[in-house]
Amino acid sequence: MLRTRVTEALDRQVVVALIGPRQVGKTTLACEIYEERDALYLDLEDRDNREKLATPRLFLEQYENSLVVLDEVHRTPELFQDLRGIIDRGRRKGKRTGRFLVLGSASIDLLKQSGETLAGRIEYVDMHPLNVTEVGTMNNAVNQLWVRGGFPDSYLAKNDEYSFNIRKNFIRTYLERDVFQFGPRIPATTL
Repeated sequence: MLRTRVTEALDRQVVVALIGPRQVGKTTLACEIYEERDALYLDLEDRDNREKLATPRLFLEQYENSLVVLDEVHRTPELFQDLRGIIDRGRRKGKRTGRFLVLGSASIDLLKQSGETLAGRIEYVDMHPLNVTEVGTMNNAVNQLWVRGGFPDSYLAKNDEYSFNIRKNFIRTYLERDVFQFGPRIPATTL
């Protein structure tokens, strides 16, 4: 169902932003779509991929007839301004839909930056952790969801101990890496 929402959004809009928390499957879903559409995939946490975008217009205009997936787009917020010009030049050539699939967390900064720069050019699709309608009710699935949570790695872990360690490490990484973006820097142990 979510895959359908993303592909339909790509058929309507030039940029689709797939947003949601880390580890919910955004990249997995995007990779399925990009393989199906023979697209270009760039992971912007990878330095080599970021360097390809040192001159975004020159690089991305080579792919104006393809879908370009930009994963971890929050790593390069300055890219949104360049995308606007690339998109507008493409629109004048009749390329009005399905050019960019951007992935990132639903941070306030990302939403603000993309919304201001790409107004009228972007559609947002939210991706959430697993819920009861997705896991079903058979074989104690609801209880497992309650205990392990809805993040796929935690929910699908080999056993409850593995699941607990996945959650513990996820929380630690989130506190040490992501929370500081939202305000004053407080040590992770204090949080």
